[in-house]
Amino acid sequence: MSQYDSSGKLVMEHRDPLAHHDQNHLDDGTLLYTTLEPLTADQANSVVNGIPGSEAPDGKVYGDCIKHVNPSTGETLWYWRAIDHLDPKLFPLNPHFAREHWPLINSVTRLRDGNILASLRSVSAVVIISPETGDVIWHLDSTVVAQQHCANELDNGNILIFDNGTFRHHESSTYSRVIEVDRSTKEIVWQYRDRSNPSTFFSPFMGGAQRLPNGNTFITEAVFGRVFEVTPKGDICWEYINPHFADYKELNAPELEQVGFDFPANAIFRAYKYTPGAIPWLSLPSPTATP
Repeated sequence: MSQYDSSGKLVMEHRDPLAHHDQNHLDDGTLLYTTLEPLTADQANSVVNGIPGSEAPDGKVYGDCIKHVNPSTGETLWYWRAIDHLDPKLFPLNPHFAREHWPLINSVTRLRDGNILASLRSVSAVVIISPETGDVIWHLDSTVVAQQHCANELDNGNILIFDNGTFRHHESSTYSRVIEVDRSTKEIVWQYRDRSNPSTFFSPFMGGAQRLPNGNTFITEAVFGRVFEVTPKGDICWEYINPHFADYKELNAPELEQVGFDFPANAIFRAYKYTPGAIPWLSLPSPTATP
């Protein structure tokens, strides 16, 4: 986890060999991120569902943790273990998921009220955690979201989520959508899905959603390398498709090939749109005057 200045010089680095998916560089210079640790045999046996015999190569089940650290000193400021605060019976693995990783936190962020918002992909849940007690104080379950990503807080306090849609509750067709959820009622107050054919907007894994200052929403349809912007009415006003393809062979990770990563792809995990004022060190060309 690194931070660089505008000239490309390394300013800060924090290493954790079991860190994965998401990290937040907070304004005070500290880091909030997701990591793993192996569960005990009893804890692993308590994890419900998943594909039988699909534990990690070392035979273990790994449980998610959230860590808040001071990268300057290496001090751990807060540490949360899912197995200590989530009941595996209430947060069961999807039957199609491997048992190697539970509950697979793919995004974590601090809310303005100081609580922690996390997206748990393999159990289809979004939760809010009290840092004081570690308890889950808000839970959006699998009847609403399916394999979701990138849960984040909006200025109005609502939660914006990229809802992937794999194994969606009581639906046989697969499609992705972006939803805005009222935190107090858990009702969906806004959503984007393809109007003509919902299945044509679909990313079975990865993905992102960002609410822009102008009210539009910037969306990452990750698997197909597509990023696009929609208005509040759902009109597409800009899009870009990544033309660069690569594969995972250099990682020397045969387990990725077993789950389908054996083809060249132009996937984008997550993208963000920035206004020029947010990146002042870039010298933008002056517009050419029209005679």
